[in-house]
Amino acid sequence: MTEATPSPDPTVSSGLAPSADPAPAAGPAPSSDPTVSSGLAPSPDPAPSSNPAPSADPAPAVGPVPSAPVGPDPDDNRRQVLYWRLLARLFDPEEQAALEAASLAVVEDIGLPSALLDPGASVDSVVQRHPELADEFDGLMAPEPEPDGARDRAAEVRRAALASKLLLNVFATGSGTVSAGQLARWQSDAGWFERALGSRPGGPSGGRAAGAALTGGGLGAELGAIEADLVHRMHLREVLADPVLAARLTPSMSLIEQLLRDKGNLSGVALANAKALIRRYVDEVAEVLRTQVEKDTASELDRSVPPKRVFRNLDLDRTIWKNLTNWSPEEERLYVDRLYYRHTVRRTTPQRLIVVVDQSGSMVDSMVNCTILASIFAGLPKVDVHLIAYDTRAIDLTPWVRDPFDVLLRTNLGGGNDGPVAMAMARPKIAEPKNTVMVWISDFYEFDRSQPLFEGIEEVHRSGVRFIPVGSVTSSGRQEVNPWFRERFKALGTPVISGHIDKLVHELKTFLT
Repeated sequence: MTEATPSPDPTVSSGLAPSADPAPAAGPAPSSDPTVSSGLAPSPDPAPSSNPAPSADPAPAVGPVPSAPVGPDPDDNRRQVLYWRLLARLFDPEEQAALEAASLAVVEDIGLPSALLDPGASVDSVVQRHPELADEFDGLMAPEPEPDGARDRAAEVRRAALASKLLLNVFATGSGTVSAGQLARWQSDAGWFERALGSRPGGPSGGRAAGAALTGGGLGAELGAIEADLVHRMHLREVLADPVLAARLTPSMSLIEQLLRDKGNLSGVALANAKALIRRYVDEVAEVLRTQVEKDTASELDRSVPPKRVFRNLDLDRTIWKNLTNWSPEEERLYVDRLYYRHTVRRTTPQRLIVVVDQSGSMVDSMVNCTILASIFAGLPKVDVHLIAYDTRAIDLTPWVRDPFDVLLRTNLGGGNDGPVAMAMARPKIAEPKNTVMVWISDFYEFDRSQPLFEGIEEVHRSGVRFIPVGSVTSSGRQEVNPWFRERFKALGTPVISGHIDKLVHELKTFLT
C-alpha cells in the first residue's frame, strides 16, 4: 500500500483553499489523483488515509488541472429548436407541443412577433403588422459573408426564425381542396421566398409571373410544380363562375395551362373570367419580352444613306469640333463653314420568320411563350412572321399572330404530334431561303415519323434557311429532347439551343441584324 501524495499546490489543482483540519480523509479515493477526481484539495497532513486506495502511479501531480469543458452556445440551442420545429412541421402534420412552446419562447426572446409561428398567417400579413421586417426578408437566405469570417450567432437565430416562416408557408401546402384565397396567399409567399433568395419575384421561380419569362433555375421548376398541384386541387370552374373569387386569382403559367386545357368546358361568366386572366398574363409577359427584344434587335446604323438635314438630327458637338479652326478670339465668335448631322437610318433587310410550335400536352409552356414572342417580332419593321402549331394536325395561326391572346384561344393542347405534317405546311412559306429563319420548338419525340421529319429539316437547312431547333422555351430552362434528334442536329451544325427564352431572343437578334 502506498500513500496518496498531495499536489505541490493544491489551490491550483482544485480551485479551493486547503482545509485547516489535518484529519485524514474519511473515504477511499477512486483515482490515483484525488485532486482531479474530487475537485477538492487534500489535507496538508501527509499521514495516510484510514482506507487508502492503491495508486497506479505514485508520482505527484504536475501542473494545473484542465478546467471543465465550456457548455453549448445558447444561440446554437435556439437555432436548433427552430429547425427541429421546421422539420417536424414539414414531415408530420401533428403539432409537437414541446417544440411549439420552445420555439415561441425563442421567438419572443429575440424580439420577433409570435405571428411568425402561426401557419395560417401569410408573410404579407406579418409584414403589414411589422413593416420593419420587410427589409430583413430581402436577401434573407443569401447573406453577405462577414469580412473577418466571424459568425454572428444571434443574427443566425433571427434568420432561422424568419426563414422557417418562409419555408413552411411555401412548402407545407397540406392536402385537400384549395380555395382561391389560399392560392393567392401561396403565390404571395412564394414571391417573398424568391426575394429572400435575392431574386426578383417571378424570376427564378419557373414561370409563375411575367418576369420569369427571361430567367431560369431548378428551384423555379419545383415552385412551379407546387403551384400546379395547388391549381389542380382547386375547383377552378366554381371559382371562375364567381367574379369575386376570380378577381383574387393571380395569373401564372400553371393557371394559364389549366385554363387552356379546360376552356372548352367553360361558358358565360366563367369563360369571360378565364379570358381576362389569360389576357392579363399575356400582357405581363409580352411587356417583359418586348423590352428584351427591342434591346437586343437594335440594328446598326446604315451610313450609306445620307442623314436627313433637319434640326433634330444636328450633331452639335461634332459641328463645333470640326469648326474650331474658325474661332475668332477678337470677336469671340465661331464661324461655321459646315453643319454635321447624325445618321438615323438603320440597316434592315426584309426577313421572314417561321415559328413552328409543338402544342402537345408537354409543351404548353413553350406554346404560350413562343406565341407571345412571335407576336412581338411580328410588330417589328420589315419582319414577316408566320406561326404554325401542330400536334397530330397542323394549323396556320399566321392571321392572328399579332394577337397572342387570340392564338392561344384557338389552340387545343394535348394529343400526340406529327412533325412531317407541320413541315409540309411550313415549307411553302419559304420564299427566299437566305432571308428566312425557321424556329422549331419541340421535344422531337416523333417515334416512327422521326426519319421523315429529319429528312425534311435537313433539306430545308441545306437550301440556305437558318434552322434553329429549340428543345423548349420555358422559364425554368428544363428541356428534354429526343437523343436521336439531338445527335443529328449537332452533326448538321445546328445544335439544340438552351430552353431559356432569352437565348432564343439572342439567336433571332443575330439573324435580324
